[in-house]
Formats: sequence, structure tokens, C-alpha cells
Amino acid sequence: SADWLLSLSDRPESAADLLADALSLTTAARALIDNDNALLIDIRDVRELWRDGKVPDSRHVPRGMVEFWIAPDSPYHKEMFTEDRPFIFMCAGGLRSALATQVAQRMGLKPVYNLIGGFGAWRDAEAPIIPHEKR
Repeated sequence: SADWLLSLSDRPESAADLLADALSLTTAARALIDNDNALLIDIRDVRELWRDGKVPDSRHVPRGMVEFWIAPDSPYHKEMFTEDRPFIFMCAGGLRSALATQVAQRMGLKPVYNLIGGFGAWRDAEAPIIPHEKR
């Protein structure tokens, strides 16, 4: 299947570079989450979470707030982005999160990864999904 995890440690500059260093979801993403305490950042719209559910223990960060929540001098800064741990960005299909991952890496967040195939790949791998409660 097309479920992948991508490291952006080499600052890729093109779409081809973004896809060049892929690792499998089941071996890489789960190992990072289970063994390295990686934080899965879900940047999908809240309506996508309500409709499709979410990955257990993932954190929802609206795509439009990623830069503001990462920047330490932003009034919207979130402490979770100062933690010494890997960050895996995820959207529905892996495209929005590829861009968010690249921005996060350029802002100095590291290590950062993009879940290629996104939530769809997670679901297709029959990985755990829970409902996202409306607030």
C-alpha cells in the first residue's frame, strides 16, 4: 500500500525531493510513536476529524495555525512544540502535511516527519482510529 513516513531532515527543495526519503508507516511511524515518543500532529480541518475520526493521542493543530503555534515569540505559541521529541505531521492524504512539515523544519522544529498518504494511509493500514468529539 502507499502508506509512508517521510523525513525532511535534508531540507528538500522540490516535490521529488519531498518523496525521496520515504519509510513505511507500519515500521517507521509506529516505531517513532511507540519508541521515540513522537507526537502526531493532525492538521486536518476539524470537520474532517468529526467525520472520519482521529488517531489516538494525536494533537489537532489547524493548518492555518501551524506557524503561529510553533513560533516561540508568537502570542499563539503552544508549549508542545518546545518538547524534545519527534513530530509527525499528518493531513488527509499527505499533501498539506508535506508543506506543513517543510515549514516546521525550516522554522527549526526537529526532527519532523510527514506521514505520506496521511489519515487515509493510516486508516488503510487498519491502525487505531477513535471518534473526535465535537466541543
